[in-house]
Amino acid sequence: MFTLIGVVIVVVGFAMRFNPLLVVTIAGIATGFAGDLSIFKILTIFGESFVKNRYLSLFILTLPVIGLLERSGLKEQSQILIGKIKAATCGRILLLYLFIREITAALGLTSFGGHAQMVRPLVSPMAEAAAENKYGNLPEKTRNKIKAFAASADNVGVFFGEDIFIAFGAILLIKGFYDQNGIHLDPIHIALWGIPTAISAFLIHGIRLILLDRKIKKEVEDSNTEDENINIGGVR
Repeated sequence: MFTLIGVVIVVVGFAMRFNPLLVVTIAGIATGFAGDLSIFKILTIFGESFVKNRYLSLFILTLPVIGLLERSGLKEQSQILIGKIKAATCGRILLLYLFIREITAALGLTSFGGHAQMVRPLVSPMAEAAAENKYGNLPEKTRNKIKAFAASADNVGVFFGEDIFIAFGAILLIKGFYDQNGIHLDPIHIALWGIPTAISAFLIHGIRLILLDRKIKKEVEDSNTEDENINIGGVR
């Protein structure tokens, strides 16, 4: 029963609202000692679990790192940088990111971007800064729209780009499905037929991103008109 000490530590730690990672780590070490494991064996188990669940571990490590970078002015520096580029617009920045995201995903580099790693701290602030430099102060709904389009550029790029990579799990899943139904296809052929779809997705979403600049301009003008009407009405 003493080996269940880890459960007690987790319950008490969470109830006291201690750091979850610290609580789980202490619970694991305590359970190991209760089970007569050496410190070397405990560390070995921790290391093996870390490697097997490396994607979850990287996700847990990514958020604090991004938070520290933002606290140190990452967002502000990205906005200053984009402000120096006169030709930069919101739509062009997102279009460039869509292209890079799709190409890297097609090469198997699906971890290159992401909402937490790239969109939230870099892409979205740069797109907002470009829109502000061109059209002035943005309404809140326009800012939310830019954030949504930044997220969609990431989603579309990685979703259609990764289908071109031959070692991607979806390619093997498609091959297995066809094999079960008596249709034998090479993975390379499945991946090649993903290219027209990826190009079509890039063109369709790219047009939406280019038209985004016009929508932002219209929303800013409408917002300014509403503010002027409110001011005039207040004076009257």
